[in-house]
Amino acid sequence: FHFPYGEEGGLLSFCPDNGETGYITSSLGRETTALLKVDLETGETIEEIFSNDKCNVGGVTLDKDTKEVRAITYNYARTERVFFDKELEKDYEFLKAKAPIPDAEVGVVSRTLDETKWVISYYQSDGPTSYYVYDKSPGRNDNEKETSTPSLTPLFVSNPKLLPYKFAPMEDVRITARDGLELVGYLTRAVEKGSGTSPLILLVHGGPWARDSWGFRAQCQWFANRGYATLQVNYRGSTGYGKTFLHKGDKQWGVGDMQHDLTDAVQWAIDEGIADKDNICIYGGSYGGYACLAGLTFTPDLYKCGVDIVGPSNIKTLLDSVPPYWAPLRNGMLKKIGDVDNDPEFNEKISPLFHVDKIKAPLLIGHGANDPRVKQAEADQIAFSMHEKGIPVEYVLYPDEGHGFARPENRIDFNGRVEQFLAKHLGGRAEEMVEVEGS
Repeated sequence: FHFPYGEEGGLLSFCPDNGETGYITSSLGRETTALLKVDLETGETIEEIFSNDKCNVGGVTLDKDTKEVRAITYNYARTERVFFDKELEKDYEFLKAKAPIPDAEVGVVSRTLDETKWVISYYQSDGPTSYYVYDKSPGRNDNEKETSTPSLTPLFVSNPKLLPYKFAPMEDVRITARDGLELVGYLTRAVEKGSGTSPLILLVHGGPWARDSWGFRAQCQWFANRGYATLQVNYRGSTGYGKTFLHKGDKQWGVGDMQHDLTDAVQWAIDEGIADKDNICIYGGSYGGYACLAGLTFTPDLYKCGVDIVGPSNIKTLLDSVPPYWAPLRNGMLKKIGDVDNDPEFNEKISPLFHVDKIKAPLLIGHGANDPRVKQAEADQIAFSMHEKGIPVEYVLYPDEGHGFARPENRIDFNGRVEQFLAKHLGGRAEEMVEVEGS
């Protein structure tokens, strides 16, 4: 099987017929990946088992002996399942009904070979994940009669220190872009504001060929505790929503539709009474850092401030500095971003470095000196340019970090600086900044 550029797919499993057939996922001839049963010699599709018009196939549960498909998951906004095994469906219905909170998502960690005992998880957006033993094995009731009533026994929670605290639930939302395209977003409201208007942080995911998803996000909870709503959006170019949605982001960086989707998401939050239009921050790392710089340069009146973590400011110098082992990836990036190698006018058009004069809002930059993907020069050049022009900028460089902050001391230090920065410009709460030993 050959999947050309722009297509997705791969072999999932062989069927129990001496390797004559197998299960594959494939986007060939369709918008999203489907689960197919195929003839492995001819490549002919024997059966289309499942597909969803809006998103790709996710996990597939197979019978360990017969290899028959038992269940399939997909995730447009939340994890959903399609069952082909009625007994398995009953198990999930029982587990869902017994969930500690109604909104929790059920996950299976492991099962015994006879499937009488499972370790399962309840994943939630406003607290730690809890783990249980699901026991289906026959037992005896008070009258010593055999019973098959299943039981759930608590095991542990992923982080018990979080249990005493109140967290904000994450809502999955739908946002319509200016051209009518539906975008999936995730909203975490400020704890004290509830459904009222509050300062907003637009938290842009990196990649950009990745996606945000529903669940417990420490960063969103931190912002909610400090008095800020957080909006995450799967802008066009994000993965998981099919090849057309993915490639709608091609050549749309900075001044194109990818950035317009972020702008439209902010406007949606304003129109819905969620965001205070005068107190909005754009925040992100890697591509999210680039989107922050692009937001401040190309829509300077929309944002009160920005936080850029390891974001590139000049796309040509970004691609020129990628490590040699990235060479095959570089060609694909040029196809998706645009030919900045041979079109300097296009590079200047989409690179925030060439539009520093337009920036009005204060910027906080965090970078690692050892970053192999987005070199230190990407932060240096825009920080120094802003400083020379008298535009407010704070630049924090960690000599012992790379593409993101891994050392706890540095993460605590930068988060402390972020708190002070956001409190100054958006008016939320902040702890007193103290020197972090080891940072």
